[in-house]
Amino acid sequence: MSSEDNLLPLIVEPEQLAQHLDDPQLLIIDVPLKAESYTEGHVPGAIYLDHRRLLHGSGEVPNDVPDEAALSTLFSSLGLSRDTHVVAYDDEGGGWAGRLLWTLELIGHQRYSYLNGGIHAWREAGLEITTTEHAPRPSDYEAEFLNPDTRIEIEELLERLGEKGFAIWDARSQEEYNGQKGQNKHLGHIPGAVNMDWIDVMDRSRSLRIRDYAELITELEALGLTPDMEVVTHCQSHHRSGLTWLVGKALGFEKMRAYAGSWKEWGNRDDTPIEH
Repeated sequence: MSSEDNLLPLIVEPEQLAQHLDDPQLLIIDVPLKAESYTEGHVPGAIYLDHRRLLHGSGEVPNDVPDEAALSTLFSSLGLSRDTHVVAYDDEGGGWAGRLLWTLELIGHQRYSYLNGGIHAWREAGLEITTTEHAPRPSDYEAEFLNPDTRIEIEELLERLGEKGFAIWDARSQEEYNGQKGQNKHLGHIPGAVNMDWIDVMDRSRSLRIRDYAELITELEALGLTPDMEVVTHCQSHHRSGLTWLVGKALGFEKMRAYAGSWKEWGNRDDTPIEH
């Protein structure tokens, strides 16, 4: 299923989505940072997803991807089917929504969109808000990692550092990138990684929508990231980089990947090279 056949574009504006709310193929998922964002008011028909279900939840890298069985359980509980078009949004500019869409891409489900600006943009547009909880209709969805190149694991990343045409976009704050801040055993950044904070891809004057594409492309090119490159993005836990992965795709970077282990994994090991 190619994206050209999709019901809605990758980045959908509130007014566009409002015209499709009754479409039976749509599965609108609210995956907020704060659960009360959903209870205080959400897009009509949206179901709630606890963002912690997108994480493995245990082990040395609890922010890694859940296994196929856990993802099968998750997406079945949400009512996903092969024909479903998912629209994801959140309350914080696209981090958790991006992580959800990245997870769908990983399991080969490419019918998806991001509600640009999430609930903030929806409210600003004056569109209907409901506090009625919408229960999902469970399905029987078998998740498999059909698109494994969407992620990169630490072994491959270590092997490919410094390779031409391969780049790393660190979506953390400048203080974390510089090694001045962090909760890890080791602070700093992956050698050769460039830094653009996930907050800097949001337009705070437009309800946290993605900033002007031409400006973003210019800024990324100034950092050495171009759409023809293979770009890996990460943060501390692949939450903030959920947004930067999505933005890369929206900007036409065809080989966007994400490192789910992120700095949580890299910065807590003793065998990983680090720059400050």
